[in-house]
Amino acid sequence: MYTTYGKPQALTWLVLAPHPDDAEIGAGGTLARLSREGHPAGILELTRGEGGTQGDPDTREAECVEAARLLNLAWRGQLGLPDGGLMDTPEQARALAIALRFVRPRVLAVPHHRDRHPDHFGAYHLAKRAVHLAALARADVPGKPWRIGRLLMYQGNADIAANVLVDVEHDLPTWEAAVWAHVSQFTGAAISETVTPEIVERRKARMMYWGTLGRARYCEAFESEELLVLDPAKL
Repeated sequence: MYTTYGKPQALTWLVLAPHPDDAEIGAGGTLARLSREGHPAGILELTRGEGGTQGDPDTREAECVEAARLLNLAWRGQLGLPDGGLMDTPEQARALAIALRFVRPRVLAVPHHRDRHPDHFGAYHLAKRAVHLAALARADVPGKPWRIGRLLMYQGNADIAANVLVDVEHDLPTWEAAVWAHVSQFTGAAISETVTPEIVERRKARMMYWGTLGRARYCEAFESEELLVLDPAKL
């Protein structure tokens, strides 16, 4: 693992991205809001996207740095696992557990396991093992044990049963700029649902839908597998 932007520190939120641009697309508005409100937030790329049709790893890393600057992230890192080969293995889980102990996030956002992309649902299962491993005092993992406070899943290529919505209306321009920073992925021929010049408009439509349900204009949606305990005075 190495740092591509910012400085290692304890993070309020960390978003895991199987490939460069996944975190911005699925959770960039929330990251922008957290940064604007003074909460340290970050992204960890699991791969360099070396198997992608468009862009090379060096170009994509430079785009990640620019997106991190626009989002005003506290930290961004790269784990360097194989593109197309993310899976729940002891070796990959140990590498991710080390990273979790390194930046100690309170909330971890990961791709949804129902996503059609093998690396996306692979990242979910990998994250579940790494979260467990990072918390074990006797695990063969450098650093002090760290327990994630909350694990959330963000929306990728499939619908989710959202039960957490974040109002991102005021941060939509920053989100949009951060997505467009990955210019190598969103110009030229459309090769998948997500790698297409219409990515921003498609995502805004989803965010407006979730906003309607959340009594806001635009919301980002997440799914929690655990029940959330809320302060009734703040409802």
